[in-house]
Amino acid sequence: MKPTTSNEIRQAFLDFFHEVGHEIVPSSPLPQRDNPTLLFTNAGMNQFADVFLGKEKRPYSRAATSQKCMRVQGKHNDLENVGPSQRHHTFFEMLGNFSFGDYFKAEAIDYAWSFLTNVVGLEPERLWATVYTDDDEAFDLWQRYLPAAKILRFGKKENYWEMGDIGPNGPCSEIHYYRGDLDDVDPSLLNDDDDMGESFLEVWNLVFMQFETDEEGNTTPLPKPSIDTGMGLERLVRILQNGDSNYDTDLFTPAMDKVQELLGDSDEQRAEKYVGYRVIADHGRAATFMIADGVRPSSTGAGYVLRMVTRRAARFGRKIGFTEPFLAQIAQVYIDQMGDAYPELKLRREHILRTITQEERKFERTLDTGLAHLDALVAAMRETGETEIPGDKAFDLYATYGLPLEITRDVVQEKGITVDEAGFKQAKNAHAEASGAGKFGQYETGANVYADALHELIESGQLENGVEHDPYAGSTAVSEVIAIFKDGKRVESAGAGEKVEVVTAVTPFYVESGGEVSDTGRIEFEGGEFRVDDTRKPVAGMIVHVGEVASGEWRSGQSVKLVVDNGRRWDIRRNHTATHLLHRELRAHLGKHVTQAGSLVAPDRLRFDFTHDEAVDRRTLAQIEADINEAILANYPVAVTHMGQEEAIGKGAMALFGEKYGDIVRTIKIGSAPPEESYSFELCGGLHVRETAEIGLFRFVSEGASAAGVRRVEAVTGHGAQTFVAERLDVLETAAHKLNAPPNELPARLDNLLAEHRALQKELEKLQRQSARSQFEALLGQVQPVNGVNVLAAQVDVADVDGLREMADWFRDKVGSGTAVLATVLNDKPLIVATVTEDLIKRGLKAGDLVREVAKMVGGGGGGRPNMAQAGGRDASKLEGALTAVAGLVEKAIG
Repeated sequence: MKPTTSNEIRQAFLDFFHEVGHEIVPSSPLPQRDNPTLLFTNAGMNQFADVFLGKEKRPYSRAATSQKCMRVQGKHNDLENVGPSQRHHTFFEMLGNFSFGDYFKAEAIDYAWSFLTNVVGLEPERLWATVYTDDDEAFDLWQRYLPAAKILRFGKKENYWEMGDIGPNGPCSEIHYYRGDLDDVDPSLLNDDDDMGESFLEVWNLVFMQFETDEEGNTTPLPKPSIDTGMGLERLVRILQNGDSNYDTDLFTPAMDKVQELLGDSDEQRAEKYVGYRVIADHGRAATFMIADGVRPSSTGAGYVLRMVTRRAARFGRKIGFTEPFLAQIAQVYIDQMGDAYPELKLRREHILRTITQEERKFERTLDTGLAHLDALVAAMRETGETEIPGDKAFDLYATYGLPLEITRDVVQEKGITVDEAGFKQAKNAHAEASGAGKFGQYETGANVYADALHELIESGQLENGVEHDPYAGSTAVSEVIAIFKDGKRVESAGAGEKVEVVTAVTPFYVESGGEVSDTGRIEFEGGEFRVDDTRKPVAGMIVHVGEVASGEWRSGQSVKLVVDNGRRWDIRRNHTATHLLHRELRAHLGKHVTQAGSLVAPDRLRFDFTHDEAVDRRTLAQIEADINEAILANYPVAVTHMGQEEAIGKGAMALFGEKYGDIVRTIKIGSAPPEESYSFELCGGLHVRETAEIGLFRFVSEGASAAGVRRVEAVTGHGAQTFVAERLDVLETAAHKLNAPPNELPARLDNLLAEHRALQKELEKLQRQSARSQFEALLGQVQPVNGVNVLAAQVDVADVDGLREMADWFRDKVGSGTAVLATVLNDKPLIVATVTEDLIKRGLKAGDLVREVAKMVGGGGGGRPNMAQAGGRDASKLEGALTAVAGLVEKAIG
């Protein structure tokens, strides 16, 4: 039986290549954390880039994957076409098989032909192939399956692949499927942009990595040519299910059926709204997978893309009839449909649904306001005849009202207006620079010096594949120095006082990963010592010890002993295992939507970020802390096991969002039960205690917000907890001594003191009010008539501005008609209040105008309502003169 559903087709591909000796490698996460030039994985080969470049070795030489991909940036940005187009998507699945110096062109073509014709049953007469102009080898190999007339030659644009100006490259061969009448085939339509895939649909691209180009532009054959292929699952399913578009397949119809069900649309209405249906189906799927891989909505990077696709889907939803959040129900369709192929969807279901709904509601609150401002902007432009929205205006719509550029563009295109996208990016970059965002790490520009050194060390036989790194075997090792770096350059030697980076053939030092900080310690030989302040991995296979030469002359070839600061490492172990206990208890108390969103495991403390949209109250936090300490006292065993990634996930292992794991993973199980029933079971490469009792004690230090929808707790364990508790007890004892009360009576004693303080405060306020009233009664004698208006201008002694305003109220009540300007000096700054009765306001005298003029005379400003206003100033020495001027100001205003 040939596969017919999308799930069957995906599995059939993986099964076929497994049978012909390929390792089935799980999809890498969507966010690209190792490549600063990419936001997301956009091809199956991304996770194997270092393998192709020779920087990384795997225990297999052929692999196959079903890779999650996103194309939303640069030349691969298909966003505008998603909806109207039959074949464009943001998220898609790339099926691929890879050879790392194993098989080459003949086998790659054989496998592709066999899978397409024998496994999924495509008609051979509908298949065509293209090859690079002068790739006669591929042309001849294809003739085993196709007549020469169905093998077309194309140039570099269509049939040549390059990783960059420098590096691997080679010709490629594409397989196309003809969808039209076999009696009327026009070969000129193949690769014709105007055809848009109506006649010929590209199915599979076979890349033959055959050459390498150096920095001088010389291209030479690779000693071990490799294969990289890619086939879009969406297109293959469309062909096999005979869909008019990619959306007419079981990859998307369940989601669009849910849209129709929620809206209650007829089939005719669904057909009329097809663009909105497609956008929701595509963007809903993209958002579901991004959130599952740890992306959170934000204003930059991958988070911006998630926010944009979610809001664009929500906006199209509003356009076709939705009035309430609905995207979580679309996400649930994909979780049910694709959760077996991608288990992270089911594992993070609650978090996905919660996050997508929160973002939808947030956008809902600003959408109407944002669209109203956009409409006003468009209306103003039409009056002046403008047809392009300036970039800074478009960015303001996003920064102020949450309208992403893509939504602004969608809306105004319908009105025949464009957006200055270059100007938008310029405004966005200026904003990012002003806020200090977007800096690359220290090794981004200088990594090649380390890669070159690594290559040389391997070529010379000093290293086999890279530095032998095992932080788990112990805290010491004997090795030899094989390289020294200083200021980004390789040097021959280093002496006392020099800050350098030392590389040894073997190292037990842990390198920062997964939030756990690097080890520190020392490297030594007789007569020499090097202080290790940090340990880093600038490129795969190379580990450098960063620090300062304390003594001796250091050169390559010296035999040395490496010694990790084991006391510090044990503090780190305690904190790391505690984060696993913490993660477990947070989920137990707050809900399964809680997942790790970041962490820091240092010797003195641990920090843990987790997904949750409200503060954790003190009582709940106390209960979580108590349960963690119970787990510590239970002295659960902590077991390290290596197993296949899929097996570990299948047994319920928790994994970090978006983290890149190998095919074989290291798991940490806490408790003696099997993984599925254990206290905690996580994927983790860090250092841990052997039993939970070695943690000692766990204490929370703080809880607060880290980002939208993310909370952060800090805690201490072991020595840190001991110090923390001792300091708190010392504060308690000091307070008890000062209050002359036992520690257990302090709360009651403090309650009594606070009650006494409040009573005294009330008595003081009463006395201050009485004093103010006495002052006011005395001031009434200073009221003077100005053109028949009662005017009072005086400096008084009150505690705050409220005292001034109360005096002003007393004045209005007492005189019936008049104006008063009262002032005081607080913290060496003049403060002024003016009041005017209603009858004088009608004659043109206003408190705001009056107080503003007085404030100018003391170097300040202010204003307010016509009947009451206040102001401040800077120069108290001029206050007397300013008050003297009030009579003249009133006379001028009254006329």
